Amino acid sequence: MRILVVEDDATLSKKISDELNASGYQTDIAESMKDGSYYVNIRNYDLVLAGIKLPDGNGLDLIAEVKAKSPRVPVIVLAHKPKTDLEILAFKSGADDFVAKPFEFSVLLARIEARLRFWGSSTIEIDDLVINPDEEKITYKGKEIEVKGKPFEVLTHLARHRDQIVSKEQLLDAIWEEPELVTPNVIEVAINQIRQKMDKPLNIATIETVRRRGYRFCYPKKPTET
Repeated sequence: MRILVVEDDATLSKKISDELNASGYQTDIAESMKDGSYYVNIRNYDLVLAGIKLPDGNGLDLIAEVKAKSPRVPVIVLAHKPKTDLEILAFKSGADDFVAKPFEFSVLLARIEARLRFWGSSTIEIDDLVINPDEEKITYKGKEIEVKGKPFEVLTHLARHRDQIVSKEQLLDAIWEEPELVTPNVIEVAINQIRQKMDKPLNIATIETVRRRGYRFCYPKKPTET
């Protein structure tokens, strides 16, 4: 899972990033609104940590960009000794949680894990299709489907972001630990396995190719539909 850290304190953002990387997450760091907005627009994130006081703006304004692109992505706001009205403003701006600085990393990690369980790691149910990321299991009408490994992760990521088109580069960034060491063809291989092992046998369509842009989760559309 990939997390964006938007924080102008370079020491703090690096510490958060290092700790998250050590906990198995992938991270990007932005120290300004401009950089945060850039990352939000080129990559898909599973969660965003946003400081409020940034050198070129208010971090709360970034929440709208995150939610406009992917409404289900949780945003946790970080702020020094916040007042009640600031917390209220953060939640009204679309924040999902609020953590006051200074904080113990173990507490922040617990809040992150709780938000990801609530959104990203919980079971995805769409009609008769059930995707369980925690158990790496897919069932359709009660029957388990043998899609595992990277194809499973690709399907899960697309299902989580089913309101948008996801490019090959975004899939590589989100799923592969060292995306620069693999070619985009691995995405095509994963998509083909999903279609061969799942879509064709069940006569359903879960992923559609959007020419020159990427892929989109399309279930429950039928393969014969235009």
